Amino acid sequence: MTRLEHTVGMEKRHYNPLDRLIINIDQAVRTLAGKPLVTGRPNPAEGRAEDELDPTEKTRSMRLMRVNHAGEVAAQALYQGQALTARRTSVRGRMQRAAEEENDHLDWCQHRVDELGGRVSLLNPLWYLGSFAIGAAAGAVGDKWSLGFVAETEKQVGQHLDGHLARISPRDGKSRAIIEQMKSDEARHGADARDAGGADLPRPVRQLMKLASRVMTGTAYRL
Repeated sequence: MTRLEHTVGMEKRHYNPLDRLIINIDQAVRTLAGKPLVTGRPNPAEGRAEDELDPTEKTRSMRLMRVNHAGEVAAQALYQGQALTARRTSVRGRMQRAAEEENDHLDWCQHRVDELGGRVSLLNPLWYLGSFAIGAAAGAVGDKWSLGFVAETEKQVGQHLDGHLARISPRDGKSRAIIEQMKSDEARHGADARDAGGADLPRPVRQLMKLASRVMTGTAYRL
């Protein structure tokens, strides 16, 4: 279960902080070692034909999709951390809905890495723990800053995905289809966060976010 509220018969249950903590632990286990709770959307790579990739192209695609998988692990943690400390129920709900779609990305990237004969990042637990702490801190500062953090994160992710599309072989139609759908979803998540009242983050914070992203993506590409 990923939602913080659900309907039982005609009654809506509200979770207390301990319930939400348990849900977050369950989500962490599913993200790192289990099957993520997806929305049921079809994998964009299904039915896509692609030419045979040479060894260099295949290795590059596998590593870039591993980076994307690591990014989705971090995204799950960020959203879960922000939802845990969000002050308004409406903001918490937005974080949870976005996290569900990020689970689709996580599943698609995992499947593609497997198809390419690779493995996910060995440092995924580190990415999750660090991102969860950052998300929880952002949520604790205040909802407008938490939403602003989402908007800026998704903006930077979109730029990151553009870079991957430029590097992946045009013959790798499956990876490209996944990345294109991810890019579309991330743009929508960012726009939703801005529309909900997200504040523009100070320039030093944005620069620090870019630096942290470069460290994570560079390391995940190799490990």
